[in-house]
Amino acid sequence: MRKTASAERAAPAQRAASAKKAAPAKRAGSAKKAASAKKAASAKKVGSAKKAASAKKAAPETSAVEKAAKSPSKSAAVKKAPAAKKVVVAPKKATARLKGAAPAKAVVHPPGNESRTALVRRARRINRELAEVFPYAHPELDFANPFQLVVATVLSAQTTDLRVNQTTPSLFARYPTPEDLAAANPEEVEEILRPCGFFRAKTKSVIGLSKALVEEFGGEVPGRLEDLVKLPGVGRKTAFVVLGNAFGRPGITVDTHFQRLVRRWQWTGETDPDKIEAAVGALFPKSDWTDLSHHVIWHGRRICHARKPACGACPIAPLCPAYGEGEIDPEKAKKLLKYEKGGFPGQRLNPPQAYLDAGGKPAPPLGAG
Repeated sequence: MRKTASAERAAPAQRAASAKKAAPAKRAGSAKKAASAKKAASAKKVGSAKKAASAKKAAPETSAVEKAAKSPSKSAAVKKAPAAKKVVVAPKKATARLKGAAPAKAVVHPPGNESRTALVRRARRINRELAEVFPYAHPELDFANPFQLVVATVLSAQTTDLRVNQTTPSLFARYPTPEDLAAANPEEVEEILRPCGFFRAKTKSVIGLSKALVEEFGGEVPGRLEDLVKLPGVGRKTAFVVLGNAFGRPGITVDTHFQRLVRRWQWTGETDPDKIEAAVGALFPKSDWTDLSHHVIWHGRRICHARKPACGACPIAPLCPAYGEGEIDPEKAKKLLKYEKGGFPGQRLNPPQAYLDAGGKPAPPLGAG
């Protein structure tokens, strides 16, 4: 019993001693925790200070950019980002837009990877569309026979068909046959041909070809390409004009309008007339060649001009890779149309009846107001 009482008395003392021992450990743990917290706080402060310093450094740079943007003349180093390229959209039928309709639209993509079959189909479709627009297309030189056509075509170099048509009535009235022109006084012919430009060279050509017709072909214009190109001043272009329109033999007339348009439509990338003729001829049946030439040339003269094409009034806009190079607003484009499409006279003084029936007007004679 005594031992038990002693043990009971010793227990509180032991607990007190244990508590006493635990207190310093507890305090040491608290101190450690406080030190850790203090270190974390210091690290946080250093991080904030670094961030503030970085922001301070960046601030002058930003203001410099802003200043440069406000005054571009002072700082050429700051460049504007290029604007995104606008996709030009072609109407399904530009002619419908002129009448006030709002057709569905189709984006025109350049046919860079166009297959041969797709190119042939697109080229032939363009020709069909143009045949509907220009069903009355014809050679725009006035002529009554093959001789007059070959002379007029030679004279049309470096001038308009209109000026030739205004000049040839006087020439053919005075020299109606190859024999007459072959025996003509060059100075008198030069005076007649003066309005055509390059009149001395052209006088030499038409007198020379007239002499060749008389001496080599009995005064008749030959109907073969190899014979025609032997005549002075007659190349493949002139020969095909004569063959197609005087003899009904198919040929492609590669004039400046034709060259420009077939490249614009990406039918060929050739620049040499003979190579263009071969490349385009391979896309069409031979029977289409003469009418194709008329359709392309008429479109080039009336709508698809060299400097400012009337894209907004173009009937083949959805088929053209170059859509958007010219005026796309329908009303503005309509004002760019020439000849009968614009309500003005054509190039022939004596056009075919079909042209007159379509609303075309004959050109005025030379010297008329």
